[in-house]
Amino acid sequence: MPVSPDHAETIALQALGWLAGNDELAPVFLGSTGAAAEELRERATDPAFLASVLEFLTMDDAWVVAFCDAAGLGYEMPLRARYALPGAGQVHWT
Repeated sequence: MPVSPDHAETIALQALGWLAGNDELAPVFLGSTGAAAEELRERATDPAFLASVLEFLTMDDAWVVAFCDAAGLGYEMPLRARYALPGAGQVHWT
């Protein structure tokens, strides 16, 4: 079952909130995206930025499990949500 873009954005916003509240991962996330903590609220309306939140989160299975457990989501949802946001079709594995 595909995830709608609106539902994907909701999941990404949940993930952003979870990351922002995680003292260990927040600085890593900010460093990897180049965003400043002050910018998060403004950038949270950008679907491409929300996609980067999900891309970051899905880099580590332990992060996915921790987030999904906290949010009450199935473990597949962050990746399914990522595919519903801009840029997913541009992923090349070679």
